[in-house]
Amino acid sequence: MFFAAVLTGFALLGLIAIGLGLLVTDVLLDAGLADLDESTVKSLVAERTPFLTDASEVGSTLGGAPLLPILVGALGLVCALLRKWLIAAFAVFALVVESVTYRVTSLAVPRERPNVKRLEDLPVDTSFPSGHTAAAVAVYAGLVLLITSRFANRGLRVLAWAVAILIPVFVALARMYRGMHHPLDVAGGLAIGIGALLVLLFACRSAGAAHEARSPQQSKVATSRRAQRVA
Repeated sequence: MFFAAVLTGFALLGLIAIGLGLLVTDVLLDAGLADLDESTVKSLVAERTPFLTDASEVGSTLGGAPLLPILVGALGLVCALLRKWLIAAFAVFALVVESVTYRVTSLAVPRERPNVKRLEDLPVDTSFPSGHTAAAVAVYAGLVLLITSRFANRGLRVLAWAVAILIPVFVALARMYRGMHHPLDVAGGLAIGIGALLVLLFACRSAGAAHEARSPQQSKVATSRRAQRVA
């Protein structure tokens, strides 16, 4: 049930992401947002300093490899060792669904990166969406979803969610500052990251509901077998 729900959710998310990309490239940009999208990046680039450039590199690191795969892999391994299978699956597949959706969307919706001096050597026609932003949302917000239920203190929950929101925002600003994405690209990344989490929440709840539905039946079967042995 879990994997079926993940595949169903992923297919729907992929279609929505591609639809959003086409809305951006074929409608919104032609409606007058292209200049605003480009000028926003140019404004950030104009403010470059050595300190801000170093900070932007930190932001990119927080939203990319190898940090996020290592973080998610370590969490998944620990949860698996503790036999917390659903938590492990949530953490790992949130990043997997996000990554595959990002890749499919960037291939289906080619868009030129900002026409500025870019600080990274990446393909120029994969501007939409921002994979770093999407991954940051999927991982950091996903981690907070997993841990805040264990926080009795409301202040800690608020702090955790503040961090989970601020990190993707920092990553998004860093990607634009580095000339890698437009504002609409990072908005698309935010949407994909949130979508990946919704897919995994749906899958986990579906798996939990299926398990609960099977439990009474399994209990009846076990009771019947014990009764047969006694007889």
